[in-house]
Amino acid sequence: MEDLQADLSANGLTVSTTPEKGRCLLSIKDFSPGEVIISQEPYVSVPNNSAVHSRCEGCFRSSNLKKCSACHVVWYCGSTCQKSDWKLHRLECNALSRLEKERQKSLTPSIRLMVKLYMRRKLQSEKIMPTTARDNYNLVEALVSHITDIDEKQLVLYAQMANLVNLILQWPDINVKEIAENFSKLACNAHTICDGELRPLGTGLYPVISIINHSCLPNSVLVFEERLAVVRAVQHIPKGTEVLISYIETAGSTITRQKALKEQYLFTCTCPRCRRMGQYDDIQESAILEGYRCKDDRCDGFLLRDSDDIGFICQQCGLVRNKEEIKRLASELKPLSDKATMSSSSHYVEATSIYKMIEKLQTKLFHPFSINLMRTREAILKILMEMKDWRAALTYCKLTIPVYQRVYPGFHPLLGLQYYTCGKLEWLLGETEDAVKSLTKAADILQITHGTNTPFMKELLFKLEEARAEASHKRSSKDK
Repeated sequence: MEDLQADLSANGLTVSTTPEKGRCLLSIKDFSPGEVIISQEPYVSVPNNSAVHSRCEGCFRSSNLKKCSACHVVWYCGSTCQKSDWKLHRLECNALSRLEKERQKSLTPSIRLMVKLYMRRKLQSEKIMPTTARDNYNLVEALVSHITDIDEKQLVLYAQMANLVNLILQWPDINVKEIAENFSKLACNAHTICDGELRPLGTGLYPVISIINHSCLPNSVLVFEERLAVVRAVQHIPKGTEVLISYIETAGSTITRQKALKEQYLFTCTCPRCRRMGQYDDIQESAILEGYRCKDDRCDGFLLRDSDDIGFICQQCGLVRNKEEIKRLASELKPLSDKATMSSSSHYVEATSIYKMIEKLQTKLFHPFSINLMRTREAILKILMEMKDWRAALTYCKLTIPVYQRVYPGFHPLLGLQYYTCGKLEWLLGETEDAVKSLTKAADILQITHGTNTPFMKELLFKLEEARAEASHKRSSKDK
């Protein structure tokens, strides 16, 4: 711990402990928006490989892949990644090669992550792999497991997974109970590794990053540069302030956020946003994001249940919406939502038709800023992009922007990425002036959350410069 404190201190940080949260990361200097607070390579990581899609074990890229000829499980994009991973994969390869083909089908990312965790510990204890202040198994041991808070069904599942890991390793001194507890640690502490556009690529364990606590109003954001986890400030962080990130999707009511945190991370959030629960502004926000719309289409008021439980009263115009009407619309939505979930993503026309029927009903039922309506429009946007129907895709992207602006803080990567999508579509459709505005908004946000040196950000900034040059050329041509 002393080594870690010394290492962090050189970077303007310290580990502290609070009675309410346990360990936390504090700043011992000021951090500015966009400044890197801390970065860490994973202790262990695995790509999200499937039967139809694979990624390189080293860099998580999906092109020019070749399967390991011995274990037939792991993929590499080339010799560089294969060599850098060899010390660890040599052990893993021997273990996976012994497995029957049927057993190999049980190798979920979680199982592989745990196998690699124990192999890395072994190699470090034998001095085959080096250790540093930020890269050693002691940091994994110090992570919270919440094992005593887990229900029996989950405990049984962890025990079964631990037995499979034991079967793969075949080490005489292995502790199956400890493996089960480590699975509980992974559930609370592992991070989903994403690309620059926040698409999931794999899973990694970052023991120092895991010290950072959650807030629904975070002052920092966690992004990834390949497998490197990078935490950047999204606002001014004065000396002596706790560094906070968000563990979950924060677009939603306080009740929804609290439920997600309790189920996944087994704690109750007490951030300033959550402490407002039950207050009028929090009730209003919940009613807008997850409640119903006024039956007068011209009114954008929010509805609250009346005292007689007969219906819902618009808090702006006073109109009452009957509970039975809401039940009827909800009952029409249910089978369509089930059908959309079951529909194949490759049948674009059918899927678009279903989602548009859902959208029509949701528009009648929910408030215009409804999270449910936003998610439906996101699904339609994704399908339209796959279909290359750029004009319709732009229409739907623009419909989501006002909701994004409402549910996310100013420097949130998802808001920046939605502006980026909007800008790309506008430029593609020849709406160059609008594209410059959207891409500028995207760059203003994403330079804070993503920095400027990643391939993704370089591409965005290059597109912006091209769009500006094209807009300038169009203006000068008009003037002539």
